[in-house]
Amino acid sequence: MMQSAPFTFQRALILVGRLILGGIFLYAGFSKIFFPNNKFLWPWAMLKFSVLTNLSNFGFQVESYKMLPASGVSFVAHVLPFAEITLGILLLIGWRVRIWAAIASLLLLVFLTGVTRAYILHMDINCGCFATPEPVSLKKIFEDGAMAALAILMTYFAFRESRKPHPWSAASQTPAANA
Repeated sequence: MMQSAPFTFQRALILVGRLILGGIFLYAGFSKIFFPNNKFLWPWAMLKFSVLTNLSNFGFQVESYKMLPASGVSFVAHVLPFAEITLGILLLIGWRVRIWAAIASLLLLVFLTGVTRAYILHMDINCGCFATPEPVSLKKIFEDGAMAALAILMTYFAFRESRKPHPWSAASQTPAANA
């Protein structure tokens, strides 16, 4: 008999968290690179806007938070979308989940801090999360908080599961029945 079940609540939460957060990070990075930040030109957007223009538009959104110097804004605007795509792919693949879940948790806590700060200071800015312009609001804070909580739980359970032996690894230690 196995010592632990192959599919527990912890493993289910890790799987669901990986799929949800991986998909969100993948879409967020993809939308920052390829979709412009306006709604009315969407069918012609791919022809009219280039990737560098979209990253510059994202740079304006990062700058509107007033948290980084100009060089930091440029760095974040050009690196963050590609990092989000990479993080999303790695979470979806499931390779080294502990590392990528911890990085996702830290990144989401940074996002939550920035959005909360902008809301508390009554900044009238767009979130910059996806390609669609959405103002910073209490709803955005709850969304970011829920994603951060999921990432933290996923990280905690991934580290906790790594300490246990895998249920399918070796034959379980059952006492041999006497003939």
